[in-house]
Amino acid sequence: MLPADLPSLHNLPCRNIAMISEKALPQYQKRAQKIYRTLKKLFPHATIALTFGNPWELLVAVQLSAQCTDKKVNEVTPALFKKYRTLDDYVKAGKTAAGVRAFEQMIRQTGFYHAKARNILAAAKMVKEKFHGTLPRTMAEMVTIPGVGRKSANVILGNAYGVVEGIAVDTHVMRLARVLGLSREKTPEKIERDLMQIFPRKQWFEATYLIIDYGRKYCVARPHDHAKCPLTKALGAIAVP
Repeated sequence: MLPADLPSLHNLPCRNIAMISEKALPQYQKRAQKIYRTLKKLFPHATIALTFGNPWELLVAVQLSAQCTDKKVNEVTPALFKKYRTLDDYVKAGKTAAGVRAFEQMIRQTGFYHAKARNILAAAKMVKEKFHGTLPRTMAEMVTIPGVGRKSANVILGNAYGVVEGIAVDTHVMRLARVLGLSREKTPEKIERDLMQIFPRKQWFEATYLIIDYGRKYCVARPHDHAKCPLTKALGAIAVP
């Protein structure tokens, strides 16, 4: 059974709560470790699904993945990265209307291509001028780049540099954090705060991809029988007062 302030898998609450209380925290942490161990067995090699060759290409791929599947992004980026090989190629594309239009057509299949092109090309200009052609290594600097929020910054910093300052909360993580009884919050920022409390820092980076893989393979967003999800059985083994 779940402790009183943890939601049922099948009856999610519709209200926000304050930060996890000190009294409840050990129960959440125990639950998180059961989830982590189970997911490690299911996905021993969980990692980012996007393909890239360097930190800048990672930033581009991450921005393209907004409201788009990683599979589609990986179909688009080979030709994109072949045409725009260096940061300077992106900077040059952003200098003329023709260059912008050509870039937009290259990424059109990922959706919202006007906004994505605007952000990526503006990001290239900033990285070139402000960061001397190299992506920064801190959260504070990363989130100043056009199109990069905290979630994207977590993904980029962790995969490009091994810098872990938080937990990337994408749509899978946001949904499953509530489904699995790890958070009652509704916003990515608050869910990340809860997850950072209950998972040890050494697990932050990997937890993102374990949860994402689980959401893709087993506990999908569309209606399904949660009783058949592997974690439903595993969580039932935790005795919580």
